[in-house]
Amino acid sequence: MLSILIPTYNYNASELVKSMLALARTENVDAEVIVGDDGSTRETAWMDELCTPEPVGVPVRTLKGSRPNPYGLEPEPLRVLRAPQNIGRSAIRNRLAEAARGEWLLFVDCDARMSPDFSLRRYLAATEHSAVVSGGLCNPSEKPVPGCELRWYYERAAEPLFAAERLNRMENIPFRTFSFIIRRDLFLSVRFDETIRNYGYEDVLFGIELERIGHKPYYIDNPLINGDIEPNAVYLAKAEEAMRTLQSIPGGLHGHSLVENTALRMRRFHLDGLIVLLYRILCKRLRKNLLGSHPNLRFFAFYKLGYLLSIRNPRP
Repeated sequence: MLSILIPTYNYNASELVKSMLALARTENVDAEVIVGDDGSTRETAWMDELCTPEPVGVPVRTLKGSRPNPYGLEPEPLRVLRAPQNIGRSAIRNRLAEAARGEWLLFVDCDARMSPDFSLRRYLAATEHSAVVSGGLCNPSEKPVPGCELRWYYERAAEPLFAAERLNRMENIPFRTFSFIIRRDLFLSVRFDETIRNYGYEDVLFGIELERIGHKPYYIDNPLINGDIEPNAVYLAKAEEAMRTLQSIPGGLHGHSLVENTALRMRRFHLDGLIVLLYRILCKRLRKNLLGSHPNLRFFAFYKLGYLLSIRNPRP
């Protein structure tokens, strides 16, 4: 059995659930879908419509024969697990894996959308190459509504860097968990680091641990669509949160993070103080550009570097 695991927080993922259940039926894949709600404070009604939510940590069981789901796709099992409060991005993923019944776990971010070529069978076939496989993501081809340009420009520029053929030739790839399949016993032997509660780098740490024990991820072209291109201010705040998360990781992520590598290089050449000074002088101008309709990605890279170094070198 394949367990499709969808962690969510304050996000309506009903269309994704519907698409995954329908695709499992079309491809004749024995699959269950489990939604893991991380203590959402809004956007919760859709989960109540799917089935009766259960608290995180309940014994594994199927919902076959229980209240019919609204999509008429019964016999596929469907569960919704609800955490009573926010337990963090890592912890909710671990709880989902514990609740799963399948030998294989397919983690999918809640803001994913089905692409025409996405296939569950393609994922399962690729497990012949590795016990962990990443299918990647793609982004909307059309420019988003005004005010959401920063994430769209950034992700579109990064797409060629995450082509499967390129990643399979490289080492020390920052692992991304937007969509990946992994053998359940392997996942439970590694797990996400639950000390990482906030946004950023829990996926990179997970990938590092996988490679440490000899399980390099295998990459294929089986993308889902990134369906949540956030407003510029929201994405910039998430980038700052990611830098704070990076700062909190003992020993850092040298060799696995471009901004970390650059920060260490600046420190080695005693340029970190200068970068912080320039960042503080230019911060307002950088933010104005990044929150505008034509954000400069080089400014964005400098902003993240300056932000990281500024929290490592606070004002006296």
